[in-house]
Amino acid sequence: MNYRKFGNTNWQVSEIGLGTWQLGADWGNVDDATAEKVLSTAVDSGVNFFDTADCYGEGLSETRLGKFIKSSSKKVFISTKLGRFPKPGGNENFSLEQFRLHTEGSLKRLGVDCLDLTQVHCPPTETIKQGEIFDWLRTLKKEGKIKEFGLSVESMEEAELCLQQDGVASLQIIFNVLRQKAIDAIFDEALKKKVALIIRLPLASGLLSGNFNKETSFASNDHRNFNKNGDHFNVGETFSGLPYEKGLELVEGLEEMAPNDIPLSLVALRWILDFEAVSVVIPGSKSPEQVQHNCKASSLGKLTPAPHENFKQFYEQEVASTIRGKY
Repeated sequence: MNYRKFGNTNWQVSEIGLGTWQLGADWGNVDDATAEKVLSTAVDSGVNFFDTADCYGEGLSETRLGKFIKSSSKKVFISTKLGRFPKPGGNENFSLEQFRLHTEGSLKRLGVDCLDLTQVHCPPTETIKQGEIFDWLRTLKKEGKIKEFGLSVESMEEAELCLQQDGVASLQIIFNVLRQKAIDAIFDEALKKKVALIIRLPLASGLLSGNFNKETSFASNDHRNFNKNGDHFNVGETFSGLPYEKGLELVEGLEEMAPNDIPLSLVALRWILDFEAVSVVIPGSKSPEQVQHNCKASSLGKLTPAPHENFKQFYEQEVASTIRGKY
């Protein structure tokens, strides 16, 4: 595993981390034993950066992480989120009092005295523009409840607004070969301001795993079923905003361009890692084997210029116009 400096901090984080939404909810069922095995396999593979949120399974993901880090001797970094619990998008989530309340909840579930990183979880664009949330985060840092703060955003407009604020340690964005807008929109500015970029949905909810086809079905409690058209939250969080059938078609096109000796999933992860602005990629995994597979991307050499150019042209000509939701 290779490690990268996390923005303007002195942290050295694994370039492949682990997203843990699936250990809480919305990706089908994951029992306690499987969750523990996924986490232990990640650490054994060199992963030291774990991303969670208070709303993942109403705290279950944080609780499982807290139990694990208490039993582990390895130093890890935990990034969590607030602002979508108990009611996503509700104005009642956004006040200093609520930020304090939900931070205390995360501290308790994770079993720590101070959070490494807390992120406001996909707040409305207008809330970002108003700017008060940044003052509340600075207050939490001054009070010693958090070490660093950032935002998880849904659009490049929101990311650009955050980059104008002082003290932002990180931005979490959706970015993959099927969603490339961030390259021109924010990568240079993030590097200039030393803001870490956390990449979620690097495999587009599994589309880029190469394991899905038209007959693939998803459980009723899996967002790839109930949110495939954005019925419950931003459709960009599910298959990166692509209609499922269209996504399958596009993946076939990518497979024809990818190096023949490397699985598309690893090519897709390596493609992301080739960008200097990227600090850590956080694919989610429901099995230890999947964790080990994803971590292999760190040991691959950089892709040659040809795949980068081919993927760029393919995105511009075939993909960009089909993306739905905030972008």
